[in-house]
Amino acid sequence: MNRSLSCSLRISQRITSSLRGASSTSVTKPSPNEVTKKNAKFDEVTHTGQAWDQSDYRLQRFDIAPKMVNPNVAQTLVAEKAPKDCGHSHTTICDGGHPALGHPRVFINLDKPGVHACGYCGNRFFNSHVTKGEDLKIQHLST
Repeated sequence: MNRSLSCSLRISQRITSSLRGASSTSVTKPSPNEVTKKNAKFDEVTHTGQAWDQSDYRLQRFDIAPKMVNPNVAQTLVAEKAPKDCGHSHTTICDGGHPALGHPRVFINLDKPGVHACGYCGNRFFNSHVTKGEDLKIQHLST
């Protein structure tokens, strides 16, 4: 019995020493004093504009796994969608699609020339009677 315990103890000591050796070979990050404007390497920029240099303490979350940034930001996807022509009506209703999504009904006044956006989802609408050619560049936000 003692012989098997001593053997397992030696094996566990070998494993822990090999793990210590493996962890000591990890890449070390430079200290904040070593980073200058010329040698700073920034991580991927998120949709909120966050980008930190390689020595920033906030990047410790990404030591084990890489930072994954989704390039399909909702703002970009909504901007790619063409504005909806509402004909000659002076108002329109935006409910964001399905009522279970939590978007309330928003009444948007289309009397002014230009494109009017919903304050909740960003969908854009315009009145074709009032808005002509160059007026499509005018942007209004309805809240």
